[in-house]
Amino acid sequence: MKSPAVETALQALSEWPVAAALRGSSVAYPLVNAAHIASVGLLFGAIVTLDLRLLGAFRAYPVAQLGPPLRRVAAAGLLLAAATGFLLFSTRPLAYAENPAFLAKLGLVGLGALNALALGRNRHWRRAADGAEVHASVRLAALASLLIWVGAVVAGRWIGFLQ
Repeated sequence: MKSPAVETALQALSEWPVAAALRGSSVAYPLVNAAHIASVGLLFGAIVTLDLRLLGAFRAYPVAQLGPPLRRVAAAGLLLAAATGFLLFSTRPLAYAENPAFLAKLGLVGLGALNALALGRNRHWRRAADGAEVHASVRLAALASLLIWVGAVVAGRWIGFLQ
């Protein structure tokens, strides 16, 4: 059960003029939804490619060459997905806040972002990004990343089935 303050804030968000405009438009909502899907595609595509490379695939392409641009693409995808996701959330915040799949998706996205931040601070990641062999801790983080982000995508798709 949500606290009265949270419920009041969610209700206010649903009355935000942008949220009302998205609900009332037969064009704006689908465009924001498409932008969200494209953003998730950027994020997921970059992450999966990098994680698979860290796990041993695509050995012809050095981590030093793939890593930096793929991390930037993933970060851009995450920022765009968060912005468009917030807009989509604003159209029905009370319903989304009670949807277990939505809550799971948020938790997994947060966990995925924390895993990426921790990997960026891992000295073995920095060595791999400089051309050294990929350390087991980096491979473990890559495997966790794959599982977390696949889970986030599945939870995201599941949201509509629980509404």
